[in-house]
Amino acid sequence: MRQFVTVMWLATATLALGGCQSAYYGAMEKVGVHKRDILVDRVDDARDAQADAQQEFKSALQRLDELLKFDGGELEERYNALNDDYESSKSAAERVRDRIEAIDDVAQALFDEWQDELELYSNDTMRRESERSLRDTERRYNSLLRSMERAAATMDPVLAKLQDNVLFLKHNLNASAVDAIRGEYNSLQTDIQALIREMEAAINESNQFIAAMKEG
Repeated sequence: MRQFVTVMWLATATLALGGCQSAYYGAMEKVGVHKRDILVDRVDDARDAQADAQQEFKSALQRLDELLKFDGGELEERYNALNDDYESSKSAAERVRDRIEAIDDVAQALFDEWQDELELYSNDTMRRESERSLRDTERRYNSLLRSMERAAATMDPVLAKLQDNVLFLKHNLNASAVDAIRGEYNSLQTDIQALIREMEAAINESNQFIAAMKEG
């Protein structure tokens, strides 16, 4: 507990002094938390953020489906629920992008440090083994990053269509407006299904990357 408090205090102090990531990593390393550990933690956070985003988009699609089944009930209530789900989906997408950016920051810092330290070896066999491990880790990471970025890219068309529907209903809250957007539902459903597939692929690759880093 004392170490955790120290880590949090150092992290907060570092951010307050300017938010420099290199200083943050240095402060964390002084209490035994290395870039490799931070990378694993951030990949874990991104995996959870992607899982949350999946659920938010699924919820928004379900809410739109319920609204399209409007049969004379309280349309405004259903619209408000759809708008809330859209806003939640948008926030979830922003969290995913933020997590990916944080991952790449620490990954590049780790690889730069690792590369520089190869020059410090006097034992050629150890240096070659460390370099092989570095290249393997970089390949796994680049594959993970591409998977995460593909998944993140699928969020944009979904958010755009959700926003269109929400805005249209906001200013035309009647049965005719509901009929007008029915044709968009199938397209949105297809996009969300593609999003879920890409998110699942990224989550699975995150799990594999975390396992490989912990084994290494």
